[in-house]
Amino acid sequence: MSEQSSPHGSWPSPISAGDVARGVHRMSFPSVVGDEIWWEEERPTEGGRSTILRRNADGAIVELLSAPWSACTRVHEYGGRSYLPVPRRDDKALTRIGIVFANADDQRLYLLERDSSTPTPLTPEPDRPAALRYADPTLSADGKQILCVREEHVADGVRRAVVTVPLSGRGAEDPAAIRVLASGADFYASPVPSPDGQRLAYVRWNHPRMPWDGTELRLGRLEGAALTAEVTLKGGVDESVLSPTWVDADTLYLASDWPGFWNLYQAGVTGQALALYPAEEEFHAPPGRLGHRSYAVLDSGKVVVLHGNADLSPSVYDPDTLELTPVATDLTAWSQVDSDGAVVVAIAASPTRPQCLVRLHPETGRVEVLRESLDALPDTAYLPFPEHVTLPGRYGSPVHANVYRPSHPEITAEGPAPFVVWVHGGPVAHASQELDLAKAYFTSRGIGVVDVNYGGSTGYGRSYRTRVHKEWGVVDVEDAAAAARALVEQGVADPERLAIRGPSAGGFTALLSLTGNMFACGVSYYGVADLLGLAETTHDFESRFLDSLVGTLPGFTERYRERSPINRIDEIDVPALLLQGTDDRVVTPDQAFTMATALGKRGVPYALLEFEGEAHGFRSAASRVRALEAELAFYARVFGFDADVAPLTLATEPPAPRPEPEAAEGAEAANGTGEAEGAGGAQTSEGEAAPDTADAPVGDAVAPSPAEGGGTGD
Repeated sequence: MSEQSSPHGSWPSPISAGDVARGVHRMSFPSVVGDEIWWEEERPTEGGRSTILRRNADGAIVELLSAPWSACTRVHEYGGRSYLPVPRRDDKALTRIGIVFANADDQRLYLLERDSSTPTPLTPEPDRPAALRYADPTLSADGKQILCVREEHVADGVRRAVVTVPLSGRGAEDPAAIRVLASGADFYASPVPSPDGQRLAYVRWNHPRMPWDGTELRLGRLEGAALTAEVTLKGGVDESVLSPTWVDADTLYLASDWPGFWNLYQAGVTGQALALYPAEEEFHAPPGRLGHRSYAVLDSGKVVVLHGNADLSPSVYDPDTLELTPVATDLTAWSQVDSDGAVVVAIAASPTRPQCLVRLHPETGRVEVLRESLDALPDTAYLPFPEHVTLPGRYGSPVHANVYRPSHPEITAEGPAPFVVWVHGGPVAHASQELDLAKAYFTSRGIGVVDVNYGGSTGYGRSYRTRVHKEWGVVDVEDAAAAARALVEQGVADPERLAIRGPSAGGFTALLSLTGNMFACGVSYYGVADLLGLAETTHDFESRFLDSLVGTLPGFTERYRERSPINRIDEIDVPALLLQGTDDRVVTPDQAFTMATALGKRGVPYALLEFEGEAHGFRSAASRVRALEAELAFYARVFGFDADVAPLTLATEPPAPRPEPEAAEGAEAANGTGEAEGAGGAQTSEGEAAPDTADAPVGDAVAPSPAEGGGTGD
């Protein structure tokens, strides 16, 4: 087919915003018992509802939760594993697997028996809506209870503990039936009982540390309903210990970053922990969400491990020979491993393959793809392929990035292309190379993308992560500019048509980057504009995160002011697009509104789009479509090309003052659409109510396409 010439940005593309938003059913937290497999699956067309599916031995797939039920925990606001298959006995004493799950609406735990359509509650109804939350469940050794992390929201704050919940359902009516095993620390994760039921291991940590900074692996003896003789096996203020797993009644495996990378260790119930395979690479994903595991111990004694840098790939480790044997697979980004000791399941993807549910046969290395998150894949000729580059940053420090050049089978364009620097959330998270249709949406139209793993990103060791300590708003901004500058110097990117965008913590970096002279515009998805405001209003999990990123308060108050985009408005002269959920509890809506007001007062062009019912990370398909089309229209307006979406109006005056809630409801009813544009350019887009769970801490909630990682800013 003959090639045509067309301006960058105006290339005709078969990939619509609807394809990006509605076509992807993201899967997470697979579980396996014998020939049956379970997993969580997001339904964007149902307002982001998460259901649980089961694949039977014959390959048939059954949806276990019908609307309005939705499996989603809000512990830490980012959630994590919200369900667990549990064995049940029927009248014939046959084992039939049901599921326990946390319901998104009320956050109670429910039991859904096999072949039943009506879940029954296991935990009591709290005094206030969603005030008792549960996550990271595991089964007790006798199979009669669930052990999990409980988060309790009370008048004076938030309390967390490791608790047991009886599967009999007694706890729904009698709160005393739910027993507290461990309490007193600020945070808990990964409660795992020993195979004989005699001991319990778990992870804990306290403010101001985040789980990638320092945690403790604790071990105690289970005596009735109590945990006694507790000791710390490994970890501390400068060591992150993750995912303890019992090998036998006296031995655990765990991941620790003591050597500078998360490596695997073996620990007995007494004595020192020993490294299994020391290497300068990660053997575990960052702890952004509860229940995320990167290795599984098999009945044979071998271990299926994921390892690498930002993206992890599988290998089989043999503790007898100390050999690590890679699994041959075209899928390059793996996560969330689970095993029953014989069968291994995981989530995997590649730059040209969407997220997949896979089954790995460790003895043969065979990988089966059981389900894909995309119903239909666009022609691969329209998909960009990432080029991993390492660029020179501040004082010669390396900056890792993935470059996605514009890609189209029929179009050519002369000269350098417009490029958008993508800044992931977190900031302690990372950009993956897995297929992301949101990137293809832009590259297939002639707009390049460079996804930056700036200093602070995970995947490159502890020293790379800690580059952002006390330097958030400096290192990330410099690294983003270094990536753009390198592409300009190579003649790949047009220096007059550079943009920067990011979610949450990435939105903060994007807004702050506009104070320089590198970028022609910026896009902030629920980004941080005021650091002092964030410190006052954000949720408990990240309420002390800024201590390490910026400094402790009140001593570093002036630094907080200096690094807040809202206080640098006089240095911003280029357009900004602000997208914000009205129910966001992580970065509250006033941050975007205040930023828009300040830009409008200076006459700087901006657009503020507020999404009703959306939280930190847009979940409904309608919201994702609106956001993505608005972003493309924004680039078209600034860069001067025609786009195949409705134009976006930019305002140069402050948005209209917020009406009182009653007046707002009346105005919405009168207009009948739920959408309105104020005189100042603030627009509201109605979406489905969604829990405040992103795919990761402030950071990892990425819209319109989710990503893994942790922390807002996180």
